[in-house]
Amino acid sequence: MKNRFKRRLLIPIFAITILFTGTAFKSDFFEIAKQIEIFTTLFKELNMNYVDDINPADLMDHAIKNMLNDLDPYTKFYNEQDVEAERIRRTGDYTGVGARIRTLKDKLVVIEPYKDYPADKAGLKAGDEIITVDGVSVSGYDGDASDLLKGTANSKLEVTYKRQGKTNNATVTRSEIEIDAVPHFSMINEETGYIVLQKFNAKASAQTGYALKDLKTQGAKQIILDLRGNPGGLLNEAVNVVNLFVPKGQLVVTTKSKVKKYNKTYYTKKEPIDTSIPVIVLINGRSASASEIVSGTLQDLDRAVVVGSRSFGKGLVQRPKKLTYGTQLKVTISRYYTPSGRCIQALDYWNRDDNGNAVRVKQENYNVFKTKNGRKVFDGGGVFPDEAIEVTKNTAITDAILNSQSIFDFATKYYYNHKIEAINKFKLSDADFNAFKSYLNTTGFKFETETEKALKKALEVSKTENLDDDISKDYKTLLTNLDNSKAKAVEDNKKQLMNLLTDEIVKRYVYREGLYEYYKSNNEEIKTATQILSNSSKYNRYLN
Repeated sequence: MKNRFKRRLLIPIFAITILFTGTAFKSDFFEIAKQIEIFTTLFKELNMNYVDDINPADLMDHAIKNMLNDLDPYTKFYNEQDVEAERIRRTGDYTGVGARIRTLKDKLVVIEPYKDYPADKAGLKAGDEIITVDGVSVSGYDGDASDLLKGTANSKLEVTYKRQGKTNNATVTRSEIEIDAVPHFSMINEETGYIVLQKFNAKASAQTGYALKDLKTQGAKQIILDLRGNPGGLLNEAVNVVNLFVPKGQLVVTTKSKVKKYNKTYYTKKEPIDTSIPVIVLINGRSASASEIVSGTLQDLDRAVVVGSRSFGKGLVQRPKKLTYGTQLKVTISRYYTPSGRCIQALDYWNRDDNGNAVRVKQENYNVFKTKNGRKVFDGGGVFPDEAIEVTKNTAITDAILNSQSIFDFATKYYYNHKIEAINKFKLSDADFNAFKSYLNTTGFKFETETEKALKKALEVSKTENLDDDISKDYKTLLTNLDNSKAKAVEDNKKQLMNLLTDEIVKRYVYREGLYEYYKSNNEEIKTATQILSNSSKYNRYLN
């Protein structure tokens, strides 16, 4: 009740409050000053008179973040703790236990321990639920419980965790953690090099360049650059990665803003490593931002063939702005455009639908642009691959299952019930998929379609018009039919769900490094890329 009160009262107020960043602000200074004065007096009266004790810092943090949610998901306020987390994301360096952790209300869940880092050495595995850290209960911790895992290098912490219903203890020694932008590179065959670029932190271009040079010395005459699942990062690093394959002085990206000084053009500034080696870039629906700059630019310049499924569609650029007391505002300042002139932003956050949701640019509204060789490319919806692989495209049902953590939890269960000797030959069976479907049913997985939402809304309206008795029977029939359709949708997406399950299960046995090795002989996108590269005339047909 208290939280609902906070949201109801403060979101409208903060929605009209302006944060001054020192670069630009509205011309109507009186209106700004008026709204700030209204907010100041309200906040004072609220703190003095509200019936219960309230925490001004928490209230302000919550209200600011909710205000920014009305803009776009990338404009964010960072308190002091958030600033440190963002620094780690940019640099890839921190001191901790070396694992991806999900924070839940009453536990910390280990999502992925990094091989040979402290959590792994202490025996922690994906799916372990940490319930206490140094005697402090996660469920009773006031704040972000993942902070309990942080500390100085070589310091120890005692954790109590649950695994498959049993409670265990472990001692973890913290260490310096360096997260590689390129976690894997190797030869797929005698002529094909494979580079996985996982994120665009400060090490991205240097590590990608090192991998490229190393693979060339091993005999690589063609390269597969894997950007699948890469959420992006530093714009300059994206430019530098493109620069590895294109000459100095080439336009890579343009940013356009309402603030003149943010209108910039980014050109390659260094000598490239190789401007002629055939390149295939792999992307999917989770390749975003800087990944789209690299894949879109190499596509525009006809320097690479793009394979996979349509990328995420984030064509917005953010810049951090320092605020007082160690806080920051990361604000969307511009849109970026690839060399052909296209912006690949997919969602319109400024012209929302009746429910307040950002709308996707409709296909009939896409604009046509031309690559260097005259090929047609489009804006409005991410980077479209030159060779689309349908099975890699996420659908509403696969996204819902991924977001529910059902794949992760099933993989945990599978790992503790199966021994696998030859992981590179691992294949899930039809029986395994049926077990997964049963698991979805027994765990109460719910997926509400847009059709269901519309039907519920229609039923509510019918009640106000005294029509619900007449339509409730038909409504229930429609819901039953929808449930049958959703069950069919799971079956229709069997191949993709099997791939997602396989990825998560393989990681449990051989870590992420082993997953990339598994890909080299089993992954459909890599097989397709290798086939294209093995036929030079076919490769060149894509580019011409």
